Amino acid sequence: MTMFNRRTLFASTVAAVGAATEALTARSAQAALPKDVEPRGSTGRLERLPRLDLESVHDFITGFRKFANGDMSRSANARMTAIIKAEGLDPDADLPIQKILELTGKDPVIANSARTWLSAQQINWRTLHNEFHANSDLYMAEMEAADKAGPGTLELNPDLKPPAYTTHEIHIQPGGYVGDPFAGHIYLYGTNNFYTGRNNQDELHIEYASAVPVPKTGKVTRVLEQGTSCGQLAVALKQRFPNAEVWGIDVGGPMVRFAHMRAADIGVEVHFAQRLAEDSKFPDNHFDIVTNNIMFHEVSQDGARAILKESMRVLRPGGVYFPMDFYTGGPPPKAAYGKFRSWWDSRWNGEPWRLDYAALDFAGAMRDAGFDVNENGPPARPGTKRNILGTKPA
Repeated sequence: MTMFNRRTLFASTVAAVGAATEALTARSAQAALPKDVEPRGSTGRLERLPRLDLESVHDFITGFRKFANGDMSRSANARMTAIIKAEGLDPDADLPIQKILELTGKDPVIANSARTWLSAQQINWRTLHNEFHANSDLYMAEMEAADKAGPGTLELNPDLKPPAYTTHEIHIQPGGYVGDPFAGHIYLYGTNNFYTGRNNQDELHIEYASAVPVPKTGKVTRVLEQGTSCGQLAVALKQRFPNAEVWGIDVGGPMVRFAHMRAADIGVEVHFAQRLAEDSKFPDNHFDIVTNNIMFHEVSQDGARAILKESMRVLRPGGVYFPMDFYTGGPPPKAAYGKFRSWWDSRWNGEPWRLDYAALDFAGAMRDAGFDVNENGPPARPGTKRNILGTKPA
């Protein structure tokens, strides 16, 4: 198998992804990782899948997901609205989920929409899982060779006992975040499919990083991302704050291992560690900014409160806490179809804590942890007009 340096082989494609990626590309071309596995090179910072047929399947699944999220979902929404109205009820009222299921649970249009989405999800994971496990020696050797490479550092804690709430197969990803050695590989390409091609160059994570507010003093010397997964936000934060020490932590060892390899390959100095967000081991008053992205809907209520308490501890006085998730920029859905989708996601898509997250008074929990809370902080996720912001009292 011939290995190529993706930064030079596909240099002509890099211009399309913006000046930031160009700068990173030029930097990392000078120091390629040992045993870099890129049989088909890359486009910008995205390593292409190793076979054309696999890439073609991935493209098909992305199109299939767009269809499920688009026409199929709109049809299901219209059908649910019609059924509930026919019963003399308001589909935009806060109906109990059991009533919604009682009225619409056997409708073939709604069921077909849900089945189509689930099939896209299952095919997505199975395709990626089979590829990385079929070539496990190759990909494992690549990670092992990158473990001590720089820039940045990697800390693995194989004796760490994951809390029970973290051991679920979130998103029905096989093995979840902690139980598969290639969880990071699978998650990156799987979530690229979720984003239907809108994040292949980490565009969304760069947008999220740009939304993170800074302390009033303007001082940013240390930044922490909790639940970093593949490290995309942590890398984007380092791009935004190049003089800051940036850390990304995650309970999943395979996640931070892959995140470190990817960041080092891109050429960005981020420190990744397998640690718990609720027991991070950092000193008191250590960080200027602590943030996370789509983490809290995958955390139990007890876990969420513990994480908020730990975030308060590690922030310096005047430091900011900026969690970005489904309901940090607005309330949970009350309309029937939105409630159905949230319930279905929890029941069938391996999101056991999503409904607990929706029921949590998140602003109240932040206040209980000691934060000064602004529920109208700057917007973070697309389509939102605000995002909750916590500040540690000076």
